[in-house]
Amino acid sequence: MKILILGDVMGPSGREAVKNKLEKTIKDNKINFTIVNGENAADDGRGITKSIAEKLFLMGADVITSGNHIYDKKEIVDYINKEERLLRPANLADGSPGRGYKIYLTKDKQFKVGVINLMGNVFMRKTDDVFKAAQKIKEKIILKKNADFIVVDFHGEITSEKNAIGHFFDGASTGVVGTHTHIPTADTRILDQGTAYQTDVGMCGDYNSVIGMNKENSIKRFLKDKKATEHYPANGIGTLSGIIIEANPKTGLAIKVTRFIEGGNLTK
Repeated sequence: MKILILGDVMGPSGREAVKNKLEKTIKDNKINFTIVNGENAADDGRGITKSIAEKLFLMGADVITSGNHIYDKKEIVDYINKEERLLRPANLADGSPGRGYKIYLTKDKQFKVGVINLMGNVFMRKTDDVFKAAQKIKEKIILKKNADFIVVDFHGEITSEKNAIGHFFDGASTGVVGTHTHIPTADTRILDQGTAYQTDVGMCGDYNSVIGMNKENSIKRFLKDKKATEHYPANGIGTLSGIIIEANPKTGLAIKVTRFIEGGNLTK
């Protein structure tokens, strides 16, 4: 069983990279299930629309996860209530539109894959306690009981919080990946009890930028230059960035994990 997880799709360049490379990536690597974080996929890099989500599904995404920008486009509120393959962080306030986790079937209907979307508490928008929420979900979705494989997308700002949630789910999930910071980390590994882990899997977008935003304008903003405008995405050639987890169908745990970087100006 091979699971591909891609980091935040950032604006038009990220979408173009997914359009040009995802189908071939799935085929070449014999991927069984694909998870894409789409919370920055809109033209301005903030949020996602129904049209973009549906295109990502057509391109090969089985599930789209998200984060703090999930509701930035108003139209998504109705759509996320209907589309079960689009997730929002599970620890948003009770009654928030959509769902934060679900068990899905692979396309061949051979395996059940649980996908859990969580968001950190530190330096992020106000949410319920992520570890309390994680504990409740952990008791509902149990590896090899009601899901053959489980993947956690933890959308967070700080590395220590991501590290902790990785160890929290070690042995209870197939993989834990961090998203949100848009920079891939070099700590790809399998934890002690068999869970694949990477603190942040990066973004799908133009890395000749400041975390996906136009670099010249971003520098102006740091300099408090009056000529600076609102952030807008860089529009160069995009890179696909994520990981591939190979898992044991008998245990649901990882047997191999590989950092995946393809195209654009970022190299392994």
